[in-house]
Amino acid sequence: MNIAILGGTGKEGAGLATRWALVGHSIIIGSRDPERAKTKAAELREHTHKLPIIGESNAEAARLGTVIVIALPAQGLAATLPEVRDGCRGKVVISTVVPLTFGGPRLFTPPPAGSAAEEAQALLAEARVVAAFHHIAAHELSETDHPIECDLLLCGADAAAKETVGELARSMGLRPIDVGALSNAGPLEGITAVLATINRRYKLKNSGIKITGL
Repeated sequence: MNIAILGGTGKEGAGLATRWALVGHSIIIGSRDPERAKTKAAELREHTHKLPIIGESNAEAARLGTVIVIALPAQGLAATLPEVRDGCRGKVVISTVVPLTFGGPRLFTPPPAGSAAEEAQALLAEARVVAAFHHIAAHELSETDHPIECDLLLCGADAAAKETVGELARSMGLRPIDVGALSNAGPLEGITAVLATINRRYKLKNSGIKITGL
């Protein structure tokens, strides 16, 4: 697939780009700064030895991508997503965004919409938003010498879009599990806060989720 990663210069976006490039997907790194995106793309090409990795502005990346991944900070959605609306129209858009606030009384701080994914869907009304990949740490994504030991929980309104995301999950060795409508994105995003707390308490970097009974 041709995957555009908005905010792809960050650790999560670059980790996803690395995993997908290594299994044959084409990657477009998006950034507010096109030159920064091109620099990151060059780094990833050198790291993965895969050529189809390019860098563009977020808007151009969205236009070129078949599937769009949002790997932006939660507080940046309202400023960035209107600029990419046209490029995302009708496409599968994966929200990996988790609204966390460090140092305050509550780590998971969802927006009024209930979740970052629902905020993204409101801003990209004609896109097919699926919430996924929140609870796989950037550290795990970038350590490509071993498989990722967890399931991928995902949710959204469009069944075909969820199957596309499931295909991308399987391509990197993850078992996708459909947890329902996009209204479940809040609890799904909140799992990341729980895992972050577990990592901190037990001095881990890669705690994950597996669903039993399936």
